[in-house]
Amino acid sequence: MANLEQFETRMGKAIQNLESEYNSIRAGRANAAVLDKITVEYYGVASPLATIASVSVPDARTLLIQPWDASILSEIEKSIQKSELGINPANDGKAIRLNFPPLTEERRKEIVKDVSKKAEAARVAVRNIRRDAMDYFKNQKKNNEITEDDLKGAEKDIQTLTDKYIKIIDDTCSKKEKEILSV
Repeated sequence: MANLEQFETRMGKAIQNLESEYNSIRAGRANAAVLDKITVEYYGVASPLATIASVSVPDARTLLIQPWDASILSEIEKSIQKSELGINPANDGKAIRLNFPPLTEERRKEIVKDVSKKAEAARVAVRNIRRDAMDYFKNQKKNNEITEDDLKGAEKDIQTLTDKYIKIIDDTCSKKEKEILSV
C-alpha cells in the first residue's frame, strides 16, 4: 500500500500544525514562540521578527528582543503593540523587554478551552484525512485496481493510523493543559 504513506504524512502535518498553534499560546511564562507570527516593516518589507532581531529568555517571565539594527526598535515596538499578544513592550533604547504577567485562574481556564478547541480541530482534520483515504481505496476497488481483501486491509490500516494520531493529539492536548494550569 504505497499510498498509505501519503495519508500518514498528511496526518503528521496536522500534528505539526497543532504543535505550532500550541507554541504560540501565551501560557504565563516567557516563550519566544509567541513572537513567531509577528512581522515588522523593515525597509518596506514585512519581515518576521526572528530574522531582524535576536530573542532571548533572561528569566521565566521576560523576553528580551535585541534588533540587529537599533533604528527599527520603534517599528518592533509598534508591531508587538498591534499584535494580539496583550503585553506592552518596554523599550530601553537598545532592546525591548516583554514582561509576562502571571495568569489569573479565569484566564488559564479560557486558554485551556482554546487549547481544547485547537485539539478538536486537529482531530477533525485527521478524521477528514481518514475519510479521504477510505474514499481513495474504495475508488480503487470500484475500478478493480485492488481486491476486496486489499480494501479491508487498507481500511484496517487507515483506522489504526487514525487511532494513533488521535492519541498523539490527545496526549499533546493534555500536556499543554497541564502546563497552562500548573504555571
